[in-house]
Amino acid sequence: MQIWTVANQKGGVGKTTTTVALGGLAAQAGLRVLLLDLDAHGSLTSYFRLDPDQQALSSYTIFEKRKLLNAALIESLIQDTQVRNLAVLPASTLLATLERQGIGDGMGLVIGKALQLVQAKFDLVIIDCPPQLGVLMVNALACCQELIIPVQTEFLALKGLERMLHTLKMLGRSRKQELPYLIVPTMFDRRTQASTSSLRSIRNNYGDAVWPGKIPIDTHFRDASKAGVPPHLFDAKSRGVESYQSLFMHLQSQKVGHRAQINS
Repeated sequence: MQIWTVANQKGGVGKTTTTVALGGLAAQAGLRVLLLDLDAHGSLTSYFRLDPDQQALSSYTIFEKRKLLNAALIESLIQDTQVRNLAVLPASTLLATLERQGIGDGMGLVIGKALQLVQAKFDLVIIDCPPQLGVLMVNALACCQELIIPVQTEFLALKGLERMLHTLKMLGRSRKQELPYLIVPTMFDRRTQASTSSLRSIRNNYGDAVWPGKIPIDTHFRDASKAGVPPHLFDAKSRGVESYQSLFMHLQSQKVGHRAQINS
């Protein structure tokens, strides 16, 4: 079982769209896919018409029952979607209370332990993270083999990328292990100078850590979200879907992404 984490310390950069798009394409390719929502806002959960305010069984339950974890419990949290091979483990707004509850020993490894219990049931898990560093993001980073960092092609998003990469260096030092990552430019609008110059800056500053392609602005993403289906099922020929297909193929061919240097 592979685990991919989609994270950035800035919101609104396309994390949930990336999670759903890649998950849908992986399911279409025949992989058994689990999408895990670790964001208290529950955008991924809401995408599949589940209410994060009403989820009695959710990713919060994993932390709540962390001393009693077993395969049956984790399986009870997982819900099928209307898409073949695609399941979701929804979020609850209660996730927002975790930081206030205090962090005990091993709290950063809870999600990894939970996923190990169901590893025989899935080929790929994709984790959608909250846009801030905390116990939830630490859990998602600790258990993944690949970190995908969506970055909107605009100036303020570049600052968020700097913070995210600084976080990776800190975590790499504490784990004494390199963290693989791939920067994915999103929301690219070739009609604007701001977008093209931001993309150029990303590529110049981060080189081979950046995916060679880019995800364009595509109104079909909003339409797919409204329909509650992955983008490829709404319009398989849209520019955005074709870009995500290229990204998925790149991730499949690359065992690991660029690695954060823990000694830098």
